[in-house]
Amino acid sequence: MTDRDTGRAAEIAANLAEVRARVDAACARAGRDPAGVRLLAVTKTFPAADAAALLDLGVRDLAENREQEAGPKTDEVAALRPGAAPRWHMVGSLQRNKARAVVRWAAEVQSVDSDRLAEALGRAAANAIAAGERTAPLDVLLQASIDGDPARGGCPLDGLPELAERVIRSSDLRLRGIMAVAPLGTEPRAAFARLADAAGRLRAEFPSAVELSCGMSNDLEDAIEYGSTCVRVGTALLGGRGLASP
Repeated sequence: MTDRDTGRAAEIAANLAEVRARVDAACARAGRDPAGVRLLAVTKTFPAADAAALLDLGVRDLAENREQEAGPKTDEVAALRPGAAPRWHMVGSLQRNKARAVVRWAAEVQSVDSDRLAEALGRAAANAIAAGERTAPLDVLLQASIDGDPARGGCPLDGLPELAERVIRSSDLRLRGIMAVAPLGTEPRAAFARLADAAGRLRAEFPSAVELSCGMSNDLEDAIEYGSTCVRVGTALLGGRGLASP
């Protein structure tokens, strides 16, 4: 390992300790067990070596938002850490024609926002299982649009039950919950309050929908207060910019 690699690993370790301390403090204020909040490390635009460093530190949940970057990177990480077995998540907007590629590496897709995408993922997962490329159904979270703005993507809150019905009709998909981002220009606490209410209603109808993925580097404390079970953190762990893998 070069001095640069050692320095970068130390930097990531320090950042991780700080993020975990923030999560612990937020859980203490909310009266929650930190074990109930999963840390999802968003490695988009950063090299495979950074993902490998996170694995060395015990982080097992890693996320990407573009299949074009994620496909090669997941292979590279597997070569760097062959025994690590990370759990990869797709958190970005996903086109239906990328479904076949995504199910090759993703354990979970957090950005299902339409019936057509759910159908494409279910079909792709079934084919991958039949071909021996997957051993289990694909976990999915419904991407919710808190403000209902179609330009931002996501399913409107009142449309989540119908979309959930479409997901559970596929034996090759597993409904796990919902994901959302607090809209720009909106007070995060108010946004997360609306999301928590929608998540509770969905969970009452679909008991498997236990995950609430919300909160990022700048607002994870507010998200934890309103029940987030998964915070998606990139900048606070790896910095503001990075170089994508070759």
